[in-house]
Amino acid sequence: MKSKASILRSSPGEYESAVVELDTPHQHEVLVRLVASGLCHSDDHVAKGDLIPPLLPFCGGHEGAGVVEEVGSAVVGLAPGDHVVFSFIPSCGRCRYCARGQQNLCNNGLHAFTGERLEEPGSFRMTLDGAPVAQLASASTFSEYTLVDQRSLVKVPEEYDLTKICLLGCAVGTGWGAAVNSAAVRPGDTVIVMGVGGIGINAVQGAANAGALHVIAVDPVEFKREKALELGATKAFGNMAEAADFARSVTDGQGADSSIVTVGVTTGEHIAEAFAAIGKGGTTVVTGIGPMTAVGIPVSAVDLTLNQKRLQGSLYGACAPSADVHQQLALYRSGKLKLDELITTTYKIDEISKAYEDLHAGKNIRGVVLFD
Repeated sequence: MKSKASILRSSPGEYESAVVELDTPHQHEVLVRLVASGLCHSDDHVAKGDLIPPLLPFCGGHEGAGVVEEVGSAVVGLAPGDHVVFSFIPSCGRCRYCARGQQNLCNNGLHAFTGERLEEPGSFRMTLDGAPVAQLASASTFSEYTLVDQRSLVKVPEEYDLTKICLLGCAVGTGWGAAVNSAAVRPGDTVIVMGVGGIGINAVQGAANAGALHVIAVDPVEFKREKALELGATKAFGNMAEAADFARSVTDGQGADSSIVTVGVTTGEHIAEAFAAIGKGGTTVVTGIGPMTAVGIPVSAVDLTLNQKRLQGSLYGACAPSADVHQQLALYRSGKLKLDELITTTYKIDEISKAYEDLHAGKNIRGVVLFD
């Protein structure tokens, strides 16, 4: 079938509308009609050339929710009409990482950037004028319809509004999990969140959910600082120097228990600032990414060793989507996790370039594409 989608023909490049063709579902594949897709900075990293896709053209989008239209002959647990949230890591449930609860590190992530069929290397689900189209995170939620492996989907109850819970596909799990899982925030902790966009605002919520006494948000944009204070931050500052000073003032001069780096384009200097702001035994968690060719983090080896600090990367908030999406839904239902308040602006599929202009201008916490 044909589907209107937003693609990149080059990287760097601009997202543009095109009509792609989708293959029929193979055994373990599911055709999904998209209802909503979040606009994550990761998709923009490809447009800006920070991440270079191995294949062009490239259909972006990996944070989404929709309705199952058709299933392959061997699909289990999903049927037409089911509501689903996408997981941008198609976890198998059997590899060594999935077996110990680390679904975010599943070996299937190897194919996530190209969107090749998991058991059929070189075979693609989406084409444009007969040429294969790469699917970001094996998902491509910047398309009215998309074809994915069943392992990329989490079935959710129909009572939830898909235009809101689409955020569980990336922003919520990545940010919330960075605090709860990767930083292991405990009651009474002091936490700094550096960058309050779609990921950072959920790190704020995660730290608050975990019982942190001080949740310190840092962002140069006043609107984002105000939103952070509405959603769990106890203090908000425009720069890390002020945040670090405050953290030391409430910890006998030691520094934060953890700092979480959620800057849209992360540099080694950002990480070093966050690392300097934590105290003895503290953890700096990094979720943001920058250009894939950039290397180097200017931190002191003496500080690292003698103060027993930890520098921790965090992919998808170290979440296990098949379990954590439902946990986050329960928190949303109880009112402890906010989703509606995160959506600043909605867009149509042919407005994605404009949406990313708004992201760079600091206008959005999270922009969302709504499909007819």
